[in-house]
Amino acid sequence: MKKILLDVDEVVCFSGFLGAVNDFMGTDYEIDDFTDYYIDEVAIPKDRFGEFNQFVNERNLYDNAHILPGAVETIKKLNEFYDIYICSSCVNDFDINGSGRIFSDKYNFLISTLPFLSPKHFIFTSVKNMFKADIQIDDRLSNFDDEIETKILFPSYHNKDVADEELQLKGVCRAGNDWYTAWSEIEKMLCPKRVKERTYCLKK
Repeated sequence: MKKILLDVDEVVCFSGFLGAVNDFMGTDYEIDDFTDYYIDEVAIPKDRFGEFNQFVNERNLYDNAHILPGAVETIKKLNEFYDIYICSSCVNDFDINGSGRIFSDKYNFLISTLPFLSPKHFIFTSVKNMFKADIQIDDRLSNFDDEIETKILFPSYHNKDVADEELQLKGVCRAGNDWYTAWSEIEKMLCPKRVKERTYCLKK
């Protein structure tokens, strides 16, 4: 059975990080208002960054996570045909000592949201190229391992401007251009029951 490395943040869900930004700043930003991955660096004044980090550290960002459309249903289907391994970072570079809580919060989110996946398949790491699989689904080009045969970029607010030429050069395909419909695209690519609808990027 082929293996999938599956990212979590901006792929399975948007965490409550943007909600924390809005609560802290009194703003009403939406996810597509941003093009940079690090939302806080754009939305939070530098002189309030320390205050904001303390504010965030007191919250469980997965209590109010927004699960992306079709994510749970499609992952459940894929789980019938693939070994799925969650591969996701839990380290806050601005709070190394307090990052253990993020591991716990994300773990609890995963076992409640994707109960059909084995927790023994949860990999919490920021160094994803240590792990090998047949397929990798992620929202950041820097996370892809060159040796993985099928690399799927999940469309998100921060990777809209990645050129098709760059994707082709790196051997990466995109699951459409909209995070709202991306899981439907992934189902077409990977579910054997929809093999006739597969896109060019799935190597046969």
